[in-house]
Amino acid sequence: MSKNASSADNQQERLRIEGWISGFVDGEGCFTVSIIRGKYSPQVFPEFVVSQGEKSYAALRRIEKFFKCGHINLNSRHDNHHEQMLKYCVRSTHDLNDKIIPFFEKNKLKTYKQKDFQIFKKIIKMMVVRRHKTEKGLSKVESLIQSMNRRKYKSLKSSEAIRRTRPLALK
Repeated sequence: MSKNASSADNQQERLRIEGWISGFVDGEGCFTVSIIRGKYSPQVFPEFVVSQGEKSYAALRRIEKFFKCGHINLNSRHDNHHEQMLKYCVRSTHDLNDKIIPFFEKNKLKTYKQKDFQIFKKIIKMMVVRRHKTEKGLSKVESLIQSMNRRKYKSLKSSEAIRRTRPLALK
């Protein structure tokens, strides 16, 4: 087999997985930003999350391996699911800016989540240049958060943020 044939196969496989990830995130993913108000100054807390039941752990693991960043955690959500919920989560501003954002710029989402992604991207870009550290910048971030995820913005207290970041201890 020639090198070109195997290279073409690898490119096709990469395109397939990129399309699969983009579609999976359209259905099960979320781009969120919270502001944590602790003892000192407020912190902007961005997250890219994909949730699934524990029976679909392999799908989350495939996404984690593709991006080479983030972690799979136990989701603290308690509702009518008949299995534990897991979430693949990326919180590092560096990884969000260098891996997640370029991926979704190239592999556009097809649902309303594309709008959320665009807002999320603006906030991450502000964080990269540390604009969120100024009073005016933090106010702009709060304003952008208001228009995300079709729900009312809520500021977290530091104890809530700690509960949300518990890592998953899987085999």
